[in-house]
Amino acid sequence: MAEASAKNGHGAGNGKPTDKARIWGGIDLGGTKIEAVVVDARGEVLGRARHPTPTTGGPGEVVKELYGALGDAAQAAGIEPAKLAGVGVGAAGAVDANSGTLAHTSNVAGGWDAPYPLASDLRDLVGGGKVALGNDVQVAVAAEYKLGAGRNYRSVLGVWWGTGVGGGLVLNGVPWRGRGSAGEIGHMVVKPDGARCGCGRRGCLEAYAGRACMERKARAAAKKGEKTVLFDIMREKKRTRLSSSVWARALKEKDPLATWLIERAIRMMGVAIASVINLLDVEAVVIGGGLGAVS
Repeated sequence: MAEASAKNGHGAGNGKPTDKARIWGGIDLGGTKIEAVVVDARGEVLGRARHPTPTTGGPGEVVKELYGALGDAAQAAGIEPAKLAGVGVGAAGAVDANSGTLAHTSNVAGGWDAPYPLASDLRDLVGGGKVALGNDVQVAVAAEYKLGAGRNYRSVLGVWWGTGVGGGLVLNGVPWRGRGSAGEIGHMVVKPDGARCGCGRRGCLEAYAGRACMERKARAAAKKGEKTVLFDIMREKKRTRLSSSVWARALKEKDPLATWLIERAIRMMGVAIASVINLLDVEAVVIGGGLGAVS
């Protein structure tokens, strides 16, 4: 949600909000980063902030970091978080929008097996304002359909390529969620009995294109002695994981391992996306996410 909104704004520092009742916050909870924006009624970005996603401490620590990023974005916009008209959070995993809980989010560290009341915990920190929780890609695709790259089409497939691979659908103008998990392109099988996915199955697209799975493959290759600059760049950037910017730099330097892994991921993405197009005949495909921007 935050990412999709940010694409259509004009950046922070373009004036203080005048109608505080119509200022909203948006937060994207990703596997490596939390990005927050504050936007006005036209979708213009008044303030933004980015924090690393905590790797320890469980859901409680993640909620604190969500609030920290939102607070920094609000400060840049010249508004207190408690004055926001509402806050929307997009997160990967099993989202129950009605109860505001998040479970089974494999890309965010620790303690998400049982539904966690993320929305109510964040609401307490914000000061009692409205907090809505949605699946990250579904809300991003909805935003792109209404405001961004998909606005000229009636049927759109959105693919968000980052720590994992998420998807969302708008069919004939209607967001299509099925029983709650429609559009999960990352868990389409692209190679029977293939690589092990974080979900436990074999051959999922995410097992080849998800940044977390690609990193595991890169670490295993480096351990066996294969030469790569990926981890040198990671240490230079003072990162603990292979973020999208690390992959981008390695590709620019024509690192053989990074190039092979990215090219393999793109081939598998093509297989999955082509299959969806054959099945649903969507008018447009919108690709986002950290690695989507890199490639």
